[in-house]
Amino acid sequence: MTNLAYTAKRYLLSILLLLGVAASATAQNADQLPSWNDGKAKQSIVAFVERVTAEGAAGFVPEAERVAVFDNDGTLWGEQPLYFQLLFALDRVKAMAPQHPEWKDKEPFASLLKGDVKAALAGGEPAIVDIIMTTHSGMTTEEFDQIVRTWITTAKHPKTGRLYTQMVYQPMLELLSYLRANGFKTFIVSGGGIDFMRPWTEKVYGIPPEQVVGSSGKTKFEMRDGTPVLMRLPEINFIDDKAGKPVGVHHHIGRRPIAAFGNSDGDLQMLQWTCSGPGPHFCLYVHHTDADREWAYDRDSSIGRLDKGLDEAGIMSWTVVDMKADWNKVFTSEP
Repeated sequence: MTNLAYTAKRYLLSILLLLGVAASATAQNADQLPSWNDGKAKQSIVAFVERVTAEGAAGFVPEAERVAVFDNDGTLWGEQPLYFQLLFALDRVKAMAPQHPEWKDKEPFASLLKGDVKAALAGGEPAIVDIIMTTHSGMTTEEFDQIVRTWITTAKHPKTGRLYTQMVYQPMLELLSYLRANGFKTFIVSGGGIDFMRPWTEKVYGIPPEQVVGSSGKTKFEMRDGTPVLMRLPEINFIDDKAGKPVGVHHHIGRRPIAAFGNSDGDLQMLQWTCSGPGPHFCLYVHHTDADREWAYDRDSSIGRLDKGLDEAGIMSWTVVDMKADWNKVFTSEP
């Protein structure tokens, strides 16, 4: 064999080896998302992660800057027929009723105690705020934390009969783990209550309490029998929804994310802010299309409406997950 032929053969073998390594790495990454069917959504996720983690490549992002933010309701776990925190509040009304006989004649509590949730919520946002503020205040932060922990481990969904933590989306759990394995720091940025989520997100999602951003009520420092405590007050402090989400990210995280995941118009501004930043970025909407395994809803839903966001995703070429087509498994509790 001539030197030229030998060199050409070595060069060809090197190329094939490199291609094999790249293909193997891609397959290995894809295998970390087994509940995702092979399609555009899964491929776009893997391609983005490979792009920002390839050292020396044009799209490389240092590990410290790999921040990914996730909405919670409808993105990481279910949200139908009502937001799960609201269902928690309704359970709290029943538990607190014996100490509040005046509720029998006071709305929205009177309707709730009669089992008429629709009538109770007919008052719209003011009624919901009244229910949340009343059931989430008048106690210390530690007392509220324990109430949430007890509820999340015992309460069951009114339609499925499953624990609420069994209604977490398996594909999204895999995605969280996949991102963290590739140097991402994952945060929850939700319109839900920050103190409602923090007691259980680390166990369920692997996201510690300091990486949870959410809506909050006011708290006040007090001395109770010589012990310092934080008391929960029936006053709104911050609403982490819609235009509030980028503000919450800025205040709590201090870095613009390079990846954002949501499912409703309430997440739109967070995705817009993320995907308008410099350098590589990735935005994804979970589209609820599976009426058999979950619920199918979007533009006309009063819970988790996805209307403007769906239009924006098309214009901006964001990734849209078709739950029915893209996920071979929905809930963690599925066999």
